[in-house]
Amino acid sequence: MAPRALASTATVAGVPVDTRHWIGAERVASPATFTDRSPIDGTALASLARGGAEEAKAAVAAARAAFPGWAATPPAERARLLHAVADGVEARTEELARVETADNGALLRAHRRGVMPRAAHNLRFFADWLLRLGHDDFTTRGHTNHVSWDPSGPALLITPWNAPLMLATWKIGPALAAGCTVVLKPAEWAPLTASLFADIAHGAGLPPGVLNVVQGYGAEAGAALVSDPGVRRISFTGSVPTARHIAAGAAERLVPVSFELGGKSPLLVFADADLDLAVDLAVEQYDNAGQVCLAATRLLVEERIADAFLERFLDRAGALRQGDPREADTDVGPSIHPRHLERVDGFVRRALASGARVALGGGPHTELNDATGGTYYRPTLLTEVAQHSEIVQEEVFGPVLTLQTFRTEDEAVTLANGTRFGLAATLATGDPARADRVSARLTAGTVWVNCFYVRDLAAPFGGSRESGIGREGGAWSFDFYCDVKNTVTAPKGWQQHG
Repeated sequence: MAPRALASTATVAGVPVDTRHWIGAERVASPATFTDRSPIDGTALASLARGGAEEAKAAVAAARAAFPGWAATPPAERARLLHAVADGVEARTEELARVETADNGALLRAHRRGVMPRAAHNLRFFADWLLRLGHDDFTTRGHTNHVSWDPSGPALLITPWNAPLMLATWKIGPALAAGCTVVLKPAEWAPLTASLFADIAHGAGLPPGVLNVVQGYGAEAGAALVSDPGVRRISFTGSVPTARHIAAGAAERLVPVSFELGGKSPLLVFADADLDLAVDLAVEQYDNAGQVCLAATRLLVEERIADAFLERFLDRAGALRQGDPREADTDVGPSIHPRHLERVDGFVRRALASGARVALGGGPHTELNDATGGTYYRPTLLTEVAQHSEIVQEEVFGPVLTLQTFRTEDEAVTLANGTRFGLAATLATGDPARADRVSARLTAGTVWVNCFYVRDLAAPFGGSRESGIGREGGAWSFDFYCDVKNTVTAPKGWQQHG
């Protein structure tokens, strides 16, 4: 599919970013565009090509055409190319960090120190895992069983806006390592680093069509990609309602899906916990303005220490500085988009109308928003919330926490498991036996004990209940992106050759 227009570039944070799709190693424009704005101050960053059915069809066709050659590429060469792409990410860490901060409003220092290095690490990890992927042969009545992993075909990867590049490489790394080709659909609210990544991958020598990027809205580009018969795997991170639409489309063709969805995770604080550690863990949930699927937004605190916990929490959280995420002393940045800000505030207003009380925050940071044109919501804590209430049951995805108390271990577990989600849980206790008991009873894909957000790519990651389908990480990722084959060979029957 040939480009329809000359080069189209926007300069974001001093970095040139191509605003067109990346399809078959070519830049492709679209008749329609959409505007990407910064949550920091509301300024327009770029007008990007807005994909639809035609661009989706072309991207999947390019991925299909490239698949046989990429699948046949020796694992060592695939690994080498992934390391080369990681080298390119590391070489452009500063540019990627500045662009993504402008695009999604997350802290610049976090992008520099952690997020962008992690994006490169994602690629390196799966490149290295590929070279040791295997299963020991075993015998059945003298017959040899040999397990192998065959690439499944073009993979559609649909990624969110809260950590765009890091979460994209979390999917791209294993998909490409496995021998699949990729069509990436980035979130329309933060698409810019996906375009830069396409340039980096091309510069590293990734063959044409192995990686494709289609920009646009989910209802247009996303829906067209999901329904394309050439797609053989779909990996999606996002909301439960969108996942239902994707699952319905995939079901018609029996395409396997991997979903990492919403969360309403608890933080259980027992009276025997290190109280300062527990407060630190709770305040950490405001990271990225609360726009973290894993965030432990439900604080469940043993009744006899609740007052002491709340006092220390308000002291620590009240000292957080909210403002421009590009400034070194900022702790909490903006919400991603004005519509999202309204959504978050709607949850809080309805909770207050239902009897909840504000212990901290409770609304948009009006003064800051008026001064900057940004979308800042104050870090908020609500108390006197009922277990059945919307604010406890539904994912807000903003800097809004709730506080409930419990008296017994059984009550704590009942409250923790009392939603339709099961992505993660965090536990603060000084008793190892209690940690083992409670962790075993919690419904969650990941449980952290006296820590938070420690993630090893070798570990399984995913959610229970409506928090997801499947597990990714280590061999689990290759199991998803491949068709796992067992070849059984008889001990006799060979013809003599010679």
